[in-house]
Amino acid sequence: MTQPLRDRTYIITGAGKGLGRAYALHLAGLGANLVVNNRRHAGEPRSSAERVVDEIVAGGGSAIAEHSEAEAPDCGERLLAAALEAYGRVDGLVANAGVSEGRTFNKQDPAEFRRIIEINLMGTVHAVHPVYRHFYAQRRGAIIVSTSVAGLYSEHGLPAYSTSKAGLLGFMRALSQEGRGHDVRVNALAPYASTGMTEDSLSEAMRERMRPERVAPAVAWLLSDECRATGEIVIAGGGLMTTAGVREPEPIEVPDDADPATLNRAWQALCDRPLGKSYRGSLDHFAGFMGAP
Repeated sequence: MTQPLRDRTYIITGAGKGLGRAYALHLAGLGANLVVNNRRHAGEPRSSAERVVDEIVAGGGSAIAEHSEAEAPDCGERLLAAALEAYGRVDGLVANAGVSEGRTFNKQDPAEFRRIIEINLMGTVHAVHPVYRHFYAQRRGAIIVSTSVAGLYSEHGLPAYSTSKAGLLGFMRALSQEGRGHDVRVNALAPYASTGMTEDSLSEAMRERMRPERVAPAVAWLLSDECRATGEIVIAGGGLMTTAGVREPEPIEVPDDADPATLNRAWQALCDRPLGKSYRGSLDHFAGFMGAP
């Protein structure tokens, strides 16, 4: 295998198992140095992050383990410091750490909801912030935030998870706009993979098709210089890849004195129009929307 990422350094959170582990092993195979992050768990003689590092080193690669917890406010500072101390550079971050849930909002305690938000959304913010500032100053870098199709379309029984993953899309788009002039690329990846979160609901054939390793090439592309995309949502898994985004039909004029029946007819007409318009940002949307005939 060629090594197009030789001497590059990447940080991956939540890399002790599942998707994060698959990303780390794949990137190491392409020549990258890795900071493998995963929290320690009680009773482990050797942490999951250390075991992944062992695999990488055994294969001739270079990696270090880091054990900050995603929701810790200083997580990103620790990750950045570890990468710079070990390798003297940082080229990309994959903010992969996260947790799922399995409870309807009707039965959920607000504290449970907040915990999911703290880990998935704020944990990503904590990891990204110092690394993003480093990239902004060096005028180069790539960031991937791990979203989900649940963040795009939601799902019954996943209210907090869907909220956290949808929030990451707004976060990603805002950073991509801010970082564009400094060559800091920020994208979101929605993976389809058989992991501890999903395997119990998949058939054996689908678990094999959705091996985490089949998402890893998309991660390598998003981190590489070959990719110039920013502000994009990539869905990948099972040997497939696509992009997702917000699309709108052309707006319809509505009289100021329109009654509910008139608005209902306008709504039905809107639903029949093609979803052909997208916008770079909210100001771009304002100009397009208010300037529409």
